[in-house]
Amino acid sequence: MSLMSKLLSLATLATLTLNAGMDVDDVTDYIKHHMVKNDKVKVDSVDIIETKALDKPKGWEVYFVNIHANVKKSKTIFDKVTVPETLFVKDGYFAPTLINMETGEDYKRILKPKLKKEVYDEHHLIAGNKDAKHKIVVFSDPQCPFCQTIVPKLYKATVENPKTFALYYYHFPLLRIHPVSDIISRAMVTEQQKGNFKKVIDMYAFKINPREVNATKVLAKLNKKYNLNITEEQINADAVNKDLKFDKEMSTKSMISGTPTIYIDGVWDPSRKKYRTFYDAPKEEETKAPEHH
Repeated sequence: MSLMSKLLSLATLATLTLNAGMDVDDVTDYIKHHMVKNDKVKVDSVDIIETKALDKPKGWEVYFVNIHANVKKSKTIFDKVTVPETLFVKDGYFAPTLINMETGEDYKRILKPKLKKEVYDEHHLIAGNKDAKHKIVVFSDPQCPFCQTIVPKLYKATVENPKTFALYYYHFPLLRIHPVSDIISRAMVTEQQKGNFKKVIDMYAFKINPREVNATKVLAKLNKKYNLNITEEQINADAVNKDLKFDKEMSTKSMISGTPTIYIDGVWDPSRKKYRTFYDAPKEEETKAPEHH
């Protein structure tokens, strides 16, 4: 999350009162006009991604929202940011988080909206059969160290079990942490468009300075290591820009904030290893991988 996104997010951390008997429109209006108390931030619009009543604790509703705002950097410069927020509402009151005092579970961290059907776009199917029993969706960054461990395993399991899994891949480069991911992701899209999915996954083993932004240098190393012939013209083509724009839109609608984020059959899998329960997975040492932001 960028500094500007954090500025907006932190501005919401206060428990405030809504009118009793509110509906979705009331919550949207409240977020837009009253929730953010920061002179540098002006909320432009609010998208309600999903709402649902919690089974436990009773009476609480969770709102998954995307807040679109303009953040003032100087007198004439504004940044447009989109911040995903999970909000809790009950009996006319709003809370920015909800914690189970017995277990320590933070519902803000463990709840996510279900994926939209449009995510299962065949253009993003990189392995397995579209009619497979289980659909896996991954949002990933090729330079994320946790992705580099997990995503190749997901791909291998899907290739070896195409009737069990269908793997849909979305690019979510974390440019604040490693700007080089923009160039690598573009190279990956170029190979995806050719159907060279194995080459795409191979790039997870690519080692380079994460701050490198010289496309000529990056492509030279990529081409040499993976026997490719990708040009700067290709990675900046309209078709590549269109694909990455679509991926960004899907990540926004899905409220993705870190990598790797994995869904199985439309439900978020924080363990990132639930897929292993659906086939005879080889035994291996499992390590807990935190989300990369």
